[in-house]
Amino acid sequence: MKAKIHPDYFPDAQVICSSCGTTFTVGATKAVLRVEVCSTCHPFFTGVQRIVDTEGRVERLKRRYGLK
Repeated sequence: MKAKIHPDYFPDAQVICSSCGTTFTVGATKAVLRVEVCSTCHPFFTGVQRIVDTEGRVERLKRRYGLK
């Protein structure tokens, strides 16, 4: 490997979630990582789905296909 071309590695990098405030430690090339969604608040892992309705599109889709 060539010298002085690789980034520094931080084995105890701090990850901070902006939506829920959870913090945890990982290995990364930055000392502090700020993420929008983490595994604690992500809908895939929590099972809670958030639907953002824009101009009634969700209701129109439900009416069109007979969904509840």
